[in-house]
Order: sequence, then C-alpha cells, then structure tokens
Amino acid sequence: MPLVIQAGLWGLLSGSALVVGALIGTFAQLPQRVIAGVMAFGAGVLISALSFDLMDESYRQGGIASTALGFLAGAVVYTAANVLVSRRGARHRKRSGTAEDARQSNEPGSGLAIALGALLDGIPESIVIGVSLLEGMGVSLVTVAAVFLSNLPEGLSSAAGMRRAGRSKAYIFGIWGGIALASGVAALIGYSAFAEASPVTIAFVTAVAAGAILAMLADTMVPEAFETAHEYAGLITVAGFLAAFTLSRVVGA
Repeated sequence: MPLVIQAGLWGLLSGSALVVGALIGTFAQLPQRVIAGVMAFGAGVLISALSFDLMDESYRQGGIASTALGFLAGAVVYTAANVLVSRRGARHRKRSGTAEDARQSNEPGSGLAIALGALLDGIPESIVIGVSLLEGMGVSLVTVAAVFLSNLPEGLSSAAGMRRAGRSKAYIFGIWGGIALASGVAALIGYSAFAEASPVTIAFVTAVAAGAILAMLADTMVPEAFETAHEYAGLITVAGFLAAFTLSRVVGA
C-alpha cells in the first residue's frame, strides 16, 4: 500500500477516537470526574509523546535553532487561533457539564466554532503522524497511540456537554465524524506536502506541531481535568505520561 494512503489511514484511525468518545459520551452517563480523569490521562500521554518523540526527533534532525523556532511558532499560532474560535463559541468545547457550558454550547454559531476548535486541536497531531512516515521506517506507533488516547476524552467530554445542551445525535456525530475524516486528510497532507522537504524543514514542522499540542494541553485539557478531578488530576496525568513513556521505550527497544 502506498505510504501516502497509509498516512491517511493512520490519521483516520487516530481521529476515530473522537467518534468512539462521542459514542460513549452520548449513550453512557459517565460521572464528570471519570471524564476528567480520562482527560488527565490523555494529557499525560501527549506530554510524553511531544517530549520524547516529537521534540527529540526534531532536535535530532534539525538542531536546536529550528526546533526552538518551530516550537515557539506552533504555540503562538495555536494560541492566536484558539483565542479566535473561543470568542466565537468554542471556549468550552472540551468541557462536559456545567450549566454555563451547556448554555454557551447551544448559542447560535457555536457548532461551527466547536468544529473549528476541534480541527485546531487535531490538525497538528494528524500532520505529525503523516510526517513520521517520511523516514521510511513506518509510522510512529507511540504518536498514533498518544493522539488516539488524547482524542478519546475530547470526543467524550464534548459530546456529553452537547447532549446536556440539547444537541441531537445527528448533530454530534456529524461534527465528530467530519473531524475524524479531516484528521485522515491532514495526515495524508502531512506526508505528501513534506515528502521532498529537507531534514531541517521536517524538524521545524515537527516542532511546530509539538508547540501547538503543548499550548492546547495548557489551554484546554489540563484546566478541564483539574476543574473536576481536582487533587487527583496530577496523579492521573503522571500515570498517562508513564504509560506513554513505557510504550515508547518498549516499541523503540
């Protein structure tokens, strides 16, 4: 199978966690603390992946200058875009339950903003999945696992919040199914757009994704986890970090 198609399928696989999470959030009445715990675990997984896979790989390929520049650029671009979509109704796209969250999730135009916010969260992750295939050594399974595990609580918490806001099942699965497909397309583009790029360029792109992911964690996933899980959020995040770190060492051994 051509690598470009493999990239798209791996991106689709990681994005499918949004639909799985939406199914759970729609049909299962999970306590908010459980949802927050899953969010904290996913945050820990992503922190490990961006630290030991994305940033380390970026530094190995391009050195500290391109890595640092890309990392900061990713954070700046994500933050600016996040401010924009948040002001249009997507501020609580990862949250699962307060009355205020439900009210804002049901405001006119919030559906599009939530979709754009989810794309904003997922595009850097998906692109880096495609880029990871460029070395010809297969996809980074740790990165795919990290993205899948981080997408699961996003779909879960957002779908639960949308249901409380009165959104229909068709609306919920229309959004998350579309975002899952977009994740596959983004991974495919990540592979094809940078297939002929230099190692320094690939290092820069990888670092951009890492910076955007870390900014997303700090702005959305970590606050959501702490708000509900409180004093247990740190411990659960550490467990997620350790799980991903262990996986990366075992797979890489």
